[in-house]
Amino acid sequence: MMQFHPSWRVLPVLLLALACPGAFSQTTGKATPAPVPAAKATPAPVVKTAALAARPAPPAALDWPTKPIRLLIGFPPGSVQDLSARAIAEPLSKSLGQPVIVENKAGASGTIAADQVAKSTDQHTFGVMNNSQLTIARLLNPMIAYDPAVDLAPVALIGTTPLVLVVSNFAQGNTAQEWLTWLRNQGDKASYGSPGTGTPGHLGMELIKSRSGGLGVMHVPYPGNPQLITAMLGGHLQAALLPPGLAMQQVRAGKMKAIGVTSDQRSMLAPELPTLREAGIMGADMELFTALAGPASLPAAVRDKLGAAVIEVLKTGETRQRLITLGWQPAPSTAEGLRTRMRSDTRSLGGIIMLRGIRADS
Repeated sequence: MMQFHPSWRVLPVLLLALACPGAFSQTTGKATPAPVPAAKATPAPVVKTAALAARPAPPAALDWPTKPIRLLIGFPPGSVQDLSARAIAEPLSKSLGQPVIVENKAGASGTIAADQVAKSTDQHTFGVMNNSQLTIARLLNPMIAYDPAVDLAPVALIGTTPLVLVVSNFAQGNTAQEWLTWLRNQGDKASYGSPGTGTPGHLGMELIKSRSGGLGVMHVPYPGNPQLITAMLGGHLQAALLPPGLAMQQVRAGKMKAIGVTSDQRSMLAPELPTLREAGIMGADMELFTALAGPASLPAAVRDKLGAAVIEVLKTGETRQRLITLGWQPAPSTAEGLRTRMRSDTRSLGGIIMLRGIRADS
């Protein structure tokens, strides 16, 4: 049998090394690698570590919305929340390029709709809500399923309105201060009406009582403002807090007297009226608001894009006028501005709720 010398085995290797000196540069450390033409360079592959793979992708804000947007309203068609939602729905649809659908989910003082918004996960379901739904709902009723401070994310403020403190024509005097003095002198012999326990008309008057130094009027709940107004015109009530549209209709007709508005500055909705501060009641400022909110799980990029669209819509003359006609002062504000207002309302109205032991079913 023919035997091969061991040197024969390395001969092909030596020939390859001579022909391609760069082929063994990584092992010998002596040869210089041949230059690679730039056109043939291939980028190094990106290695995804476990941490990177686990990180969720950021929301594609520029691609949102991808389907129709739902605005849930916790009150019946024709309510102020419903009408304010419809005032912004069409221009928002044009701005965002998707239909904006208003859906009424009335019941439980608006908390049914608010709870549905809090539990939504599709990033296209929002609610047009009022002070109570966004601030004090759980203080009034600890049994509701959501916590406004935890489960809802503010998106944008839409509009605000003060209430007007009115007294009956039986009030003696010629000025707001004199009518207030007359009401204070009545003590608990006088009564005020509201559309129900826990409503702004009720909580606002209790706030006024706590800041007025001796106002002792007693609360009488009614099914709604129309019944309250009828009782007041008949002399059965001496005072009430009413929205400007309802109040000024009666005041300008000479059927009631207006002491002032609950906002910290005079309102464009009733510019002739003084503030309660001007009438001598300090620290009882309160405004109703309507605002857009989503679930707490809403990505910040989506929230900011929708909030910016709402602000732009509220700057247009047509939308502003529609809101003013409905009794709202347009008040475009960012999510952070709305959050600040929510916290302030929770402190002031929440304090009255706890001080007076008010519950929605009381």
